[in-house]
Amino acid sequence: MSAGQIAALIAAGAFVLLVVLLAIPLIKLGRTLDEATIAIRKTHESSAPLLKNADRTITHVNTQLQRVDGITTNARTVTGNVSALTSLFTATMGGPLVKTAAFSYGVSKAIKARRAARERSRGRRGSK
Repeated sequence: MSAGQIAALIAAGAFVLLVVLLAIPLIKLGRTLDEATIAIRKTHESSAPLLKNADRTITHVNTQLQRVDGITTNARTVTGNVSALTSLFTATMGGPLVKTAAFSYGVSKAIKARRAARERSRGRRGSK
């Protein structure tokens, strides 16, 4: 064997060793990719029922929102009716009630003033 052949054998052995050393991480990487594929498949399979449940939940929420919208519309109508009734009451009864209250207040003040004047006049007569 010549020196060139020995060098070729050493180079071939080094290449085989390099291929073996690189094959181990490639095999491990292949296993990791297989596990990732299995995990993705399981996630995909379990997400379908989850999405169906989410669809049912959204449908239920939309139904409830429609009911709330109806309630809100009715409340708005009732509020408008109460406002109109209050305005009507104020327009028809507000003026007379205010006048009656003012009159009764004035009468009450006049009676109190008259009583106070009587008390003072009695006090003057009694002191003389």
